[in-house]
Amino acid sequence: MNTSSDPEKKKASSQNSRNSTEHAESGSEKRRPGPMEVLRIARTQLAELTGMAAESVSSFEQTEDGWTLEIEVLELTRVPDTMSLLASYQVECDPQGELLGYRRVRRYERGRADGSKAGGR
Repeated sequence: MNTSSDPEKKKASSQNSRNSTEHAESGSEKRRPGPMEVLRIARTQLAELTGMAAESVSSFEQTEDGWTLEIEVLELTRVPDTMSLLASYQVECDPQGELLGYRRVRRYERGRADGSKAGGR
């Protein structure tokens, strides 16, 4: 049994493993994320930028330029909770799910229905 080649094999195996991992990572940067991944990325980024908790996504669609979402955010907590202020933010993301911009499109109390805007828009 030749023991001098074992460390060389381990070293070569380690380098091959690292190269395949690096290749897989660079390939994943180019792949387009799925809808659930885009939702998670957009909610997280909006919460970081605004400092407010994203409660839900009320609208979500893929566009030619990426993704458009409408995210409901808790802006002001009140007691009782039905009086808390929520806001809908329209969020634009690139094809990879990175946030490009956002704007508040409406503000409302949690306990009030908005009959004029069907479908969250």
